[in-house]
Amino acid sequence: MTAETQATIRAFIVENFLFGDESHPLPADLSLIDNDLIDSTGILELVGFLEERFAIKIADADIVPANLDTIGRIAGFIARKQTA
Repeated sequence: MTAETQATIRAFIVENFLFGDESHPLPADLSLIDNDLIDSTGILELVGFLEERFAIKIADADIVPANLDTIGRIAGFIARKQTA
């Protein structure tokens, strides 16, 4: 599930924030915020996508780098939300 989840997240990021440019590798541990791949508006777009795609509800308190800064962290966060 996690590899599939990571692939789905990676595809969304490439499509929406890199405008389809797949020439840059996106390792699961790459900081999306520190590397300026995603900004505060992008985080909100990402949250909307995650809620719709994975049928989860993300509280404002959950919108923190510990949950949403890397593809790996996002996938882990989704897994925790789905099992809660």
